[in-house]
Amino acid sequence: MTLAAERPQLPFARPNLLELAPFYEVLRREAPIAPVTTPAGDPAWLVTRFAEVRDLLGDKRFGRSHPEPERASRISTAAVQDGPTGDYESEEADHTRMRRLLTPAFSAKRMRLLFGHVQELVDGYVDRMIAAHESAPDGVVDLHAHLAFPLPVAVICRLLGVPEADREHFRSLSDRMASFSGQDAHDAREEFGRYMAGLAEGKRAEPGEDVITDLVRAQAEDASFGYLEMVRLCVGLLFAGHETTVNRIGLGTLFLLTRRDQWEALVADPDGRVDAVIEEIMRLGAPGDLGLLRYAHDDVEMAGVTIRRGDALILSINSANRDASVFADAETFDPDRVERGHVGFGHGAHFCIGASLARTELRAVFATLARRLPELRLAVGLDELDVRTDHLTGGVRSLPVAW
Repeated sequence: MTLAAERPQLPFARPNLLELAPFYEVLRREAPIAPVTTPAGDPAWLVTRFAEVRDLLGDKRFGRSHPEPERASRISTAAVQDGPTGDYESEEADHTRMRRLLTPAFSAKRMRLLFGHVQELVDGYVDRMIAAHESAPDGVVDLHAHLAFPLPVAVICRLLGVPEADREHFRSLSDRMASFSGQDAHDAREEFGRYMAGLAEGKRAEPGEDVITDLVRAQAEDASFGYLEMVRLCVGLLFAGHETTVNRIGLGTLFLLTRRDQWEALVADPDGRVDAVIEEIMRLGAPGDLGLLRYAHDDVEMAGVTIRRGDALILSINSANRDASVFADAETFDPDRVERGHVGFGHGAHFCIGASLARTELRAVFATLARRLPELRLAVGLDELDVRTDHLTGGVRSLPVAW
């Protein structure tokens, strides 16, 4: 039976949190654009090879919107990356405006200025983690609760102008919105929208020096920038601005502590080695089991298949970054590798606007842990971790460590 007739269903079972299903290697080699069934039960194309993923990320014939949204394939029962977003007629113009509005706030220069604040936060969280370790009967503490979660939340709250006191509220909304819970996930998205609209109105009354204030001001001055679009953008920034970095801190810790030689190399030279370590975490880390969703805006011939207008594509960043035709020993965590150019932050016009922010946070976290806790180790085995399998971005619910 051919692959097209089988149309395998996503997600594919994976051995553990740090590895992908072996089937991805087969697809990259034999069917880099393959027909699959989404977790929601709809047809889609799964793109697994580096060359096609990178090309499609920059191809204007594909977008997040759909020419007929009501007929679009659905990807999951979550309320994030579940189906088409944006307006088909104005998607490109809307995206250009969004980049213009946000680029100054997320620029590399702005992130360098933010580094001192991030370092201060990291030191404070590590101080509290050490205090918790000293009082823990078994010496085990949760790095997820003490560092991986609170740091990205505190940073994105400051940048956007969101009260950090609300963190448990939007943490709950984020979890629900990205879980495969159907109606509850969509209810959470609506609630998240109402929460952000309330914050936006507060900024309208009392402006601050933050991103939400900038967006509220821009929306008031530009008739083509709709209010609901502005609210959705704020929700997306808050969700992506903490969720993805939380997962990368957790995955990076796991990669390093399950490969003692790599951890010891970082301990020996934290400042000189940390940047290469971060790039390898971004390449090899695979926090979710799906990928980026795109819809074809035209009929396209690619990699031996015909993609029809309106077809859904899932671009597997995870698989592309493990393509052995691009990266030597692609499954090996190796910060010393000579190949760079991963697509962990995307590519082209849709390159992640928060890449500099994520790198700033990850740099502070891993250099500080290596300096201050050189004996850090996992307190449980990989197979004992509490993994979020019912969640779009995956990751762990806790990360027990000791030293």
